[in-house]
Amino acid sequence: MTAARAGGAPVPVPVLDVGGTHVTAALVDPGTSRPVPSTVLRRPLRAHGGADEILDAIASAASELPAGHGTRWGVAMPGPFDYPTGVGRFAGVGKFESLAGVDVGAGLRERLTGRAERLCFLNDADAFAIGEYRAGAARGHERVVCLTLGTGVGSSFLSAGRPVHTGPSVPPSGHVHRLTVHGRPLEDTVSRRGIRALYGRLTANDEDDPDEQHGPDVHEIALRAVQGEAAAAEAFRYAFDALGRALAPWIGLFEATAVVVGGSMAQSWHLIHPALTAGLATGERPDVPVLPALRPAEAPLIGAAHWARRGQGAP
Repeated sequence: MTAARAGGAPVPVPVLDVGGTHVTAALVDPGTSRPVPSTVLRRPLRAHGGADEILDAIASAASELPAGHGTRWGVAMPGPFDYPTGVGRFAGVGKFESLAGVDVGAGLRERLTGRAERLCFLNDADAFAIGEYRAGAARGHERVVCLTLGTGVGSSFLSAGRPVHTGPSVPPSGHVHRLTVHGRPLEDTVSRRGIRALYGRLTANDEDDPDEQHGPDVHEIALRAVQGEAAAAEAFRYAFDALGRALAPWIGLFEATAVVVGGSMAQSWHLIHPALTAGLATGERPDVPVLPALRPAEAPLIGAAHWARRGQGAP
């Protein structure tokens, strides 16, 4: 149930989208299901900071939102995370490790006394997918696969707008990053580090440093590909053809009618789309449309608000 103001109008839904380098806070208008533009704020966040530092930063962003909103929050969080209980499970993943075993929900409620009675957590890729389903490129698709391409690959398999995490038609936990391709874990190939490593190997005899830790970053490799450099173009082609090949069997099993793609790497759509489409064409649904997200920035906020309004997540 949506809370209402004294006059009967529904109050805005407060939401948070937590990423590895930033946190975005906003109020979502229940009438339009869209973030109120004047309330959207983005603040820096150090994923390698201590638990108190991270929780303080998230709560500080939340506290900047105007008063007059509901007390049930939607919170999009990366995994691994225990979403029903609000406890971090980040051990051994290289980010937010200080939150491993920490009750994030309790920590944020304590810092937001009087403004947060309940925090409804969901996976950030699921939040993006729900937002695109309700107001973006996934709208009208009963079964759709949504991908977020950033430092790694996030994914969500939606059936009638709800994430599917179990069953024979989805990968383990509904996450494609758990798949393998060419005999290796998918994210060894389809990730920031994977693309940089491949580019480094392809240019090992050139002047660039072949070490992916010191060579050009992905945005620079994309620029070089646009400018016609063969090694840069091949690094993108190989990575996203591999993603398509790994995903192709699951598109058939899930009976998806579209694949929607967002995330920072999706800005290089002209490089990603043909390679991903070619990889997907190796499966049972070679003609499945691959669509760019229509609301890449707003979708996680919209999805988190919808999740909160349904009352799902941690107490």
